[in-house]
Amino acid sequence: MDRPGPLDAIDEKIIAELTRNARLSHAELGQRVLLSRNAVRQRIDRLERRGHIRGYTLVRGDDGDEDVASALVLVYRQDRMRGGDVLAALKRIPEVVICDVLSGEFDLMVRVEAATLERVKGIWEQIAQMPGVRDTVTALTLSQVVNRR
Repeated sequence: MDRPGPLDAIDEKIIAELTRNARLSHAELGQRVLLSRNAVRQRIDRLERRGHIRGYTLVRGDDGDEDVASALVLVYRQDRMRGGDVLAALKRIPEVVICDVLSGEFDLMVRVEAATLERVKGIWEQIAQMPGVRDTVTALTLSQVVNRR
């Protein structure tokens, strides 16, 4: 990944348009930001390389949200400063939607969202058995009151 650089006005417009509708074709996006289809593709590629666009996410409708089981897993690592293997392993689990490095008592806060409670349990077991993980504390989400994503 390239180092993030400053965004120009066209990059900002591209991100704004993709935020509203990530399924826009390069041609339609080009019409909206007054660039050719190829120029839009090159800019999107650059924005991805620089980390301004980090992924594409499926957001389910209100009726589908009830089907998602989620949990917060607080992780203690064996070695807080050299625990990069744990971070790399967590990045490879698609259901890990957030992983924050914390100050204080716990090392990591991991949010897991999966289709079933059984899958959440399997991911928790996988995290607990990772080399470099000393202990975990897990809390299942019962309901969501605020979601500003």
